[in-house]
Amino acid sequence: MTTTESAVHRQQGGPPLGVLAVVSTALFLAGLFIAAAVGKGFPPAPTVSAGTIQTYFHDHRTASRISAVFQFGSSVPLALYAATASARLRNLGVRAPGATIGLVGGVLAAAFLALSGLITWVLSRAEIVSDPTLVRALHDLSYMTGGTGNVVFLGLLVAGIAVPAFFTRLLPRPLVFVGLFFAVIAELSTLSIVSDPLGYLLPVARFPILIWLIVAGFLLPHTRVRANA
Repeated sequence: MTTTESAVHRQQGGPPLGVLAVVSTALFLAGLFIAAAVGKGFPPAPTVSAGTIQTYFHDHRTASRISAVFQFGSSVPLALYAATASARLRNLGVRAPGATIGLVGGVLAAAFLALSGLITWVLSRAEIVSDPTLVRALHDLSYMTGGTGNVVFLGLLVAGIAVPAFFTRLLPRPLVFVGLFFAVIAELSTLSIVSDPLGYLLPVARFPILIWLIVAGFLLPHTRVRANA
């Protein structure tokens, strides 16, 4: 491959994966902690009373809106990450279903995160918080889409990258095994739907996965030449 051909190939690789993962993670964390600072605490868990949830959103509409904006913004680079990673795996010669599984998982994870952000924005409306039943329903829906829905499909995104990378040696083996470990935890977090105590699996899977996507994004090669090297 000539120097010109190699440069063209790199240009066709799409936006930098590592940068997309950093931006998505930074936006998500910024929304989480800025909203917590403005609202003097994190939003209540779905297990508390409807009155407590209503009081929080009535008193902290600004914090809710901040969280919604950053959460929705975080979903955009996440969707781009999934599309770019899938295309790069195919450019690297991966023909197994893993690349498509990763694409589907990443797009759905981004969609659920965006939906959660939009629902949280609705909760920041003054006319909504007057009805405790409606507030409770919207809060539960926001929690499920941004929690279980997002994390389970983040696990599919990681598995869709890690499994092909294992067989083609595109990523270091220890990184692949770590990714698969947390991908399994992400899938097990589905049980949080039927058992509230298992909700702890969501942050246990989410935050390591976000770090894994950053590292994998910077290490995944653009060309087979670099991978073989």
